[in-house]
Parts: sequence; C-alpha cells; structure tokens
Amino acid sequence: MNKNSHTITYSKIIHLSHIIDIDIPQWTGDPPVEFSTVANIPEDGYYLRRFSLGEHSATHMNAPNSFHQHDIGIDQYSAESLVLPGVVIDVCEAAQLNPDYVLTIADILAWEEKNGEIPAGSLVILYTGWQDKWLDKNAFFNRDSQGIMHFPGFSYDATQFLWEKRQIAGLGIDTHGVDPGKDQTFDINSLVLAQQGIILENLTNLNQLPATGTTLMIGILRLRDGSGSPVGVLALIP
Repeated sequence: MNKNSHTITYSKIIHLSHIIDIDIPQWTGDPPVEFSTVANIPEDGYYLRRFSLGEHSATHMNAPNSFHQHDIGIDQYSAESLVLPGVVIDVCEAAQLNPDYVLTIADILAWEEKNGEIPAGSLVILYTGWQDKWLDKNAFFNRDSQGIMHFPGFSYDATQFLWEKRQIAGLGIDTHGVDPGKDQTFDINSLVLAQQGIILENLTNLNQLPATGTTLMIGILRLRDGSGSPVGVLALIP
C-alpha cells in the first residue's frame, strides 16, 4: 500500500455552510448578493442564473493576500490542504453571557484535559452559538449605539499558542470573523494568513459536530488571485 494513502471512515456527512441568498448578513462595504435569470425552461429549454457576491460573503475562506499584499490568493491552496481534521471548542455558554468573549489559553487547556491534546494539522473551530442568529442581521452583528459590533472570537494569545505549540492548520468560527467583533485590527486573520493557514468564517451546524474525530472537506472557488472565496464545507462524522 502507498505510504501516503489515507482512509476516511464516516457515518454521516453534514453541511457546515449556510445557504446563499440575497438577504444574508453582509459586512459593511461588501457588495450585495445578486441573482439574475439568464435562461429559463419555457423559452430556452434550460434554466440558468447569473450570480454575484463578494469573495468574503456567506460561509467563506479568506486568503493571505486579503491582509498581506504580495501573498498568495485563494487559487494557490493545494487540494491536500483543504481536507483536514477538525476539532470543536464549545464556548456557547460563555458567549451567551458575554458577546465579547474570546477564547483563552486556559480554555484550550481545559478542553485538552477532556479530549486530549489538539493534533497537529487540525482546523480549530470555535462554536459560539452565533450560527443561530444568522437570520437576524441585527443580532448577528450585534452593533451598539456607536456602531461597534459585539460578537465572540479568538484571542491573539490563544491563536499564537495554537499555531506555535499545537501546529494547527487554521481556524474556523460561526461568526462573521475569527477576530472578535469589537476588534478592527484583524490581528487574528493576519497572524494565521501570514503562515498561509486556513480561516473559515460564518460556519453553521457546529452543534452537530463531536469535539474530535471530524474530517473537513473545504470546496473553494479557485478564483485567480482571489482574496477569498465562498466555500462549501462538508464535515465527515465518524
């Protein structure tokens, strides 16, 4: 047997991507989601639509060149890098009490006490419960009277720990950013993408995932020099 061959066993497959529609929550400044009919069955014999949306809209993956000008685009990620193990850290209870909650190193160590050390090459997914707010834009972005957003994310220290001490492959979250909402520095994105890691945002159905054992398959649109791409993410559950 080829020493590089892999076997994936699973009992079920789950979509981790939201359905794309015209009324999804959009980051300020992003282009709207648009659909227009190009052909229909009565007149043309087939049905076809044109669609338009930003590279960082819906469930999406960011590319290094979105924060580092001369780095790679989304089309340069290898196929192998897009199939990887996932671990899920649940902070829903803390995030419900504090929408500005950030994952800490202490949270990671507590999770590892129960589940074992996070394997190298994993995508670490933060389940905050924000996926349930997707259909309510006001609740999803949770802006205050000054327009500042309040939703949970990763702390810089925890991200640095995961990258340097656990050699993870990237981060995922069910909010619109791995950086917490009130932090507009995008330091978490910048840190991971500088190493050509993976950033997934606006994930869903995280409540259906076990803490460990999931295999993730990320389907990107290979947009040349793309700053990111809407993605179809599948979770293969053991």
